[in-house]
Amino acid sequence: MDSVEKGAATSVSNPRGRPSRGRPPKLQRNSRGGQGRGVEKPPHLAALILARGGSKGIPLKNIKHLAGVPLIGWVLRAALDSGAFQSVWVSTDHDEIENVAKQFGAQVHRRSSEVSKDSSTSLDAIIEFLNYHNEVDIVGNIQATSPCLHPTDLQKVAEMIREEGYDSVFSVVRRHQFRWSEIQKGVREVTEPLNLNPAKRPRRQDWDGELYENGSFYFAKRHLIEMGYLQGGKMAYYEMRAEHSVDIDVDIDWPIAEQRVLRYGYFGKEKLKEIKLLVCNIDGCLTNGHIYVSGDQKEIISYDVKDAIGISLLKKSGIEVRLISERSCSKQTLSSLKLDCKMEVSVSDKLAVVDEWRKEMGLCWKEVAYLGNEVSDEECLKRVGLSSAPADACSTAQKAVGYICKCNGGRGAIREFAEHIFLLMEKVNNSCQK
Repeated sequence: MDSVEKGAATSVSNPRGRPSRGRPPKLQRNSRGGQGRGVEKPPHLAALILARGGSKGIPLKNIKHLAGVPLIGWVLRAALDSGAFQSVWVSTDHDEIENVAKQFGAQVHRRSSEVSKDSSTSLDAIIEFLNYHNEVDIVGNIQATSPCLHPTDLQKVAEMIREEGYDSVFSVVRRHQFRWSEIQKGVREVTEPLNLNPAKRPRRQDWDGELYENGSFYFAKRHLIEMGYLQGGKMAYYEMRAEHSVDIDVDIDWPIAEQRVLRYGYFGKEKLKEIKLLVCNIDGCLTNGHIYVSGDQKEIISYDVKDAIGISLLKKSGIEVRLISERSCSKQTLSSLKLDCKMEVSVSDKLAVVDEWRKEMGLCWKEVAYLGNEVSDEECLKRVGLSSAPADACSTAQKAVGYICKCNGGRGAIREFAEHIFLLMEKVNNSCQK
């Protein structure tokens, strides 16, 4: 994550001659400012996610898959769905990050090498962005490493900036942690309490705790940024819920972060529905795509017992599992796997078959999940409520899905997707009980 300098002035090359530090520039009131002639326009609020390619900790961390979605995708989804921004941008120096950003619907600002160094700050990159985008009045700098951000948070902060007149707003989280002074040899040999009286330790419910920056976002008006500040002027904080305050720079254990995101992350505008049907492509999902032929010309395929268990667990939970293939697989061979699943082979139009199954069961598309790995699965993957692809699926399939497995096809992808479905269904059930 780019470092954030709070309250520090900086100087960068500024081709348009805007002052970068010192006193604020004299603002020219125009139609955006509300004092000029003509039709007044609301100030242009731009979301800006900084995503440098040269992360030292985890290579290309910003697009590494977290819970089946590129890390940066979580905040892009929240920003775009919030409707709070006139534009959503990713500032990057890397081609792969640019491609992912565009897939999610963001615009891309190619940052220069001058602001892509290890020593570069967020402020450096934001000022460069403003130098190229005169139309932007307010920047909402959203950290790519905060995957539990929700659109409602961004909507409320946008209102604080636009309607309540704040110059800067940043995110905080409330923590109930007692702090002690650091012991330093030759300077301080004993520790002292900083925010409590040890003789009267308060109970958690009797103490409001303290507010800490959580790094999720920093909103600031242009004139403030051009002075060299992300926080200043008429300033306010926005308190986020503790469960939404996930920072990958802090939560180094990626699997733990994934569990947090699956439980508390934002999954899109449409409410999740309970899954009733999972359709799985046979070749490359149930199997690894390899076909062996015996001496008597019979097909031999392999599958992972974990996947068979995954199918069994899905069925026990009331989810129908059906198999599909465009190849003329041997039904006898597939039946010998004893999965007890309805299947259709030699399918030229998978979408039509899945649609027929859906109607037969009286389901809407949101109640259907699909695991696919080929170009022929693309339309089904785009249509269903939950979509997934194995780690070794073709790029077309991976671009169409909401969850990319860590496991390859025929090597645990079905079991992994089943676990993902169970977690999301728990989320659906919990929301219904509220």
